[in-house]
Amino acid sequence: MHSIQLEGLDFFAYHGFLDEEQRIGNHYRVDIVVETDFGLAAQFDTLENTIDYSKLYAIIANIMQQPARLLEHIAYKIITQTKTVFPQSKTVEVCVAKQNPPLGGLCAWAKVRIKQ
Repeated sequence: MHSIQLEGLDFFAYHGFLDEEQRIGNHYRVDIVVETDFGLAAQFDTLENTIDYSKLYAIIANIMQQPARLLEHIAYKIITQTKTVFPQSKTVEVCVAKQNPPLGGLCAWAKVRIKQ
């Protein structure tokens, strides 16, 4: 099994459980790992036999533009859409992180990680 990984995708978006978070916005970071078999792409240097990074990024960017209350929901949507567009995906792991979440104390990042 092989993996395609995009790390540290940075977005400013309007997510959050609190209405104020959805008005003000915040910085988010997304990491994704897609397990697949890209042996033919490696052997023959062909994009159609692997996961196209630019299409994968576009999926994530589109989802990040849609306000959501929970990081869990965002991660789930990214996984679902990735598996729809790239059915050759065996598993997809996504980490979505919110910078400086409103917790009443110092916290650099709040993160969720889902693997399906």
